[in-house]
Amino acid sequence: MTSLKEFFNQHEADIVKGVTHKNSLIKRNIIAYMALHGQCTLAELTKELHISVPTITKLVQELVQEDIVTDNGKVETAGGRRPNIFGLANSAIYFVGVEIARDYMMFVLTDLQNNVIHKQCEENFELVDRPQCLERICSSITAFIDNSGVDRGKILGVGVCIAGRVNPDTGCSYKYFTSSDRSLREILEARVGVRVLLENDTRARCYAECALTDTPKNNMVYLFLGRGVAIGIVMHGELYYGKSGFAGEFGHTPFFDNEIICSCGKKGCLETEVSGIAIEEKMVGMIRSGVNSILREKVDTEGTVHIDDIIDAARNDDNLSIELIEEAGEKIGKSIAFLINIFNPETVVIGGNLAAAGDYLMLPLKSATNKYSLNLVYKDTKFRVSQLDEAAGAWGVAMLIRNKIIGL
Repeated sequence: MTSLKEFFNQHEADIVKGVTHKNSLIKRNIIAYMALHGQCTLAELTKELHISVPTITKLVQELVQEDIVTDNGKVETAGGRRPNIFGLANSAIYFVGVEIARDYMMFVLTDLQNNVIHKQCEENFELVDRPQCLERICSSITAFIDNSGVDRGKILGVGVCIAGRVNPDTGCSYKYFTSSDRSLREILEARVGVRVLLENDTRARCYAECALTDTPKNNMVYLFLGRGVAIGIVMHGELYYGKSGFAGEFGHTPFFDNEIICSCGKKGCLETEVSGIAIEEKMVGMIRSGVNSILREKVDTEGTVHIDDIIDAARNDDNLSIELIEEAGEKIGKSIAFLINIFNPETVVIGGNLAAAGDYLMLPLKSATNKYSLNLVYKDTKFRVSQLDEAAGAWGVAMLIRNKIIGL
């Protein structure tokens, strides 16, 4: 085998045929099996992959020599000859995950077992559909890889998740950076020099929630309540994409009869009333109309507030902040009733900035969901706040590019 990148990133049509081709596929299957099940013996690999003992022995030894698999010594048995146990060498292969959020970028470097080796957050960032913003994204990803402390040749893929409509198959974002004839994925690959997977940010967070927590993994709805609103859907243990990869744009459902124009260009979308941006705008408007709040000085000096400021103010007993969060919680709960009546999920996970509001959000949310949903459906649905931090999206998309490359 020449290099890890050539081994994992070659396309079927490019692989040498015959025995070399067959052995490459078996090696991939060995790596994928160990990634899913952990350490194992040669006998276990032979049984699970239906490959002869001599072939498995030969290929595992080659993977050990290539520093992809490690021989971890003898395993204890009840009697007889003790077999050697083998596992993946985490230091052989790495992946990068990047979340391009509306007001920050998050980067993680993960190993073959999905452990985060390095994490970095770049603040003072605004996601706008301009060439200068795309240039900053490309240069920031390159800088993170170069400064990661890992040989670039060991980084096999970069997963990038971004807000808005994304088709992972075509690598296109349909909200940002659409002026070029090339897809966003192609632009990033050309600049970064590493294979790229482009994904929607909420789906990446949803996948992380499934893979890294004890959430039931069969049927789940992940509701992201940040400065925007979207959902990730897990059906039968798999992420649901829809025909064109656009499933989950729940924030653009026309729930309200208002005249507020949404970012999508339509009126009355869910986002116009319950997103972080909507709550921020309501807070500024009410303070300027004379309503008292501990955030008045911030509005007077800066002209705006962030949803995190409002949550902090609510925790400090600011009545206006509490009222706005509870109002959003009630409206969100009514919209969730719509979701669970249709999907009947095992679990609804609430993530994003607003989830940090705790009971100020969750109590009115669950009350409204109970009020407007079918009782049998509500009783069968568990609700909980996300257990992951702000790196969830980057971590999730790092796992997705890992799975794609090693064939899971």
